[in-house]
Amino acid sequence: MLGPNGAGKTTLINIVCGIVTKTSGTVTVAGHDNVTDFRAARRLIGLVPQELHLSIFDKTIDTVVFSRRLYGKPADAAYIEKILKLLSLWDKKDQKIMTLSGGMKRRLLIAKALAHEPQILFLDEPSAGVDVELRKDMWNVVRDLRAAGVTIILTTHYIEEAEEMADRVGIIRKGELIVVEDKAKLVHQLGQKRLTLQLAKPLKAIPKKLAKYGLTLSEDRGEITYLYDGHEGGTGMSDLFADLAAARVAYSDLRTEQSSLEEIFIGLVKT
Repeated sequence: MLGPNGAGKTTLINIVCGIVTKTSGTVTVAGHDNVTDFRAARRLIGLVPQELHLSIFDKTIDTVVFSRRLYGKPADAAYIEKILKLLSLWDKKDQKIMTLSGGMKRRLLIAKALAHEPQILFLDEPSAGVDVELRKDMWNVVRDLRAAGVTIILTTHYIEEAEEMADRVGIIRKGELIVVEDKAKLVHQLGQKRLTLQLAKPLKAIPKKLAKYGLTLSEDRGEITYLYDGHEGGTGMSDLFADLAAARVAYSDLRTEQSSLEEIFIGLVKT
């Protein structure tokens, strides 16, 4: 789930998880209303919040076991060991939380959220404020969880995270989900393609004969760019090349590029 600051990402998650009281509408989790049947709904959900709220004097394993007991789950040492190993925390199991690094504490939050074996895991900007190496590690953890059958809803400010990991993308703007779509389909439907021509000689300006193509000239005047939609019939490139030749605009090289998810996101939240 992508959206600018203040768009409502965290508020939406908190409503679904029953932390914030909604003013209207209904929320169901696997058929369970999160108000009238809140216990059943909450048992299905794990939440990893943005903030690091941990009892620093507790041991790593103790805080995970306690989280499991809060949901009335029976003791299961093998499962606790499994998730701690998955999150590379097993060798830290007997250490006090105060001795863990910031990255390890974030992993511990995920372990606590998974302690009661939820079917749905909310990750609210889990890699915010962490270094690039740890962020990559977090991506690997998410992949492992997804492969294990956990449905993951991730909010992030890092577009590359969504591009790297997401199957579907939701974009929220001013409290409204304006699009929820398969990632590849979203890029296919909304992404433009770019044709960039490296000119044989710099141009002072785009010839008037080429005005209908909406070409843009680079700052150094050595390249021109043509935007087109490759999914809507013809691309218009054959006519463009013919008109370029007629206008005596020569080029030495060309390349095509697909719009990125970041460009699509910026375009949607600005409209």
